[in-house]
Amino acid sequence: MNPLNNQTVLALMAHPDDAEFLCAGTLIRLADAGWQVHVATLAPGDCGTMTETPWAIAATRTEEARRAAAMIRAEYHCLDERDGLIVYDKPTLRKCIDLLRRVAPSLLLTHAVSDYMVDHEMTSLLARSASFIYGAPNASAFPLREGSGVPYLYYCDPVEGLDPLGRPVEPTTLVDVSDQLAKKTEMLACHASQREWLRAHHGTDEYLDAMHRWAAARGQRIGTAAAEGFVQHRGHPYPKDDLLDSI
Repeated sequence: MNPLNNQTVLALMAHPDDAEFLCAGTLIRLADAGWQVHVATLAPGDCGTMTETPWAIAATRTEEARRAAAMIRAEYHCLDERDGLIVYDKPTLRKCIDLLRRVAPSLLLTHAVSDYMVDHEMTSLLARSASFIYGAPNASAFPLREGSGVPYLYYCDPVEGLDPLGRPVEPTTLVDVSDQLAKKTEMLACHASQREWLRAHHGTDEYLDAMHRWAAARGQRIGTAAAEGFVQHRGHPYPKDDLLDSI
């Protein structure tokens, strides 16, 4: 089946707020174009605090994620792994395959292959593996939905566009999100619980400003006010044409 007949996108990320920071502008564009949008996180953000219990902060952060997704009529899913403990193993991969089986995305966005946090790298690997196999009839007990198959797969920019060794990552695709930046900012601002955490643990007190700076830097490369960068996975048997370049 032509994947473009199935306009469903899934952003499969590690933690709440990752999608909003890295690819929300693109998700907004897709939603406005009539795509069905899903946002999923492997973990609920249970370590994103210096003061609260894991259960309290996880409840807060997943609710923030739901509110952000609702702004673009997207559905939010959490696979209930744990911050810092996302691993590539059979049970976690099974969760990802089952999620893709239920959603049947024709477009999948996930973390960079090499990123500053191993949770992100493991999520990227899980997304790649699940996207390859989920359409096989025997891969899951969930029914095979029409339109299932190997989707377009894109890796979002790592934070600041750098790999773990500080080397720049060159995107294959830059999506203009100038008109979507205001709503992207509102979506990211839903994650209010993260300001104190990032200030205490990361030494960062510019949550929204940092996103704006990076969007502007990527936008400069294509002569726009803001952009999001991606690297397309083009290995066999993934689609080779650049879907994001045409939205």
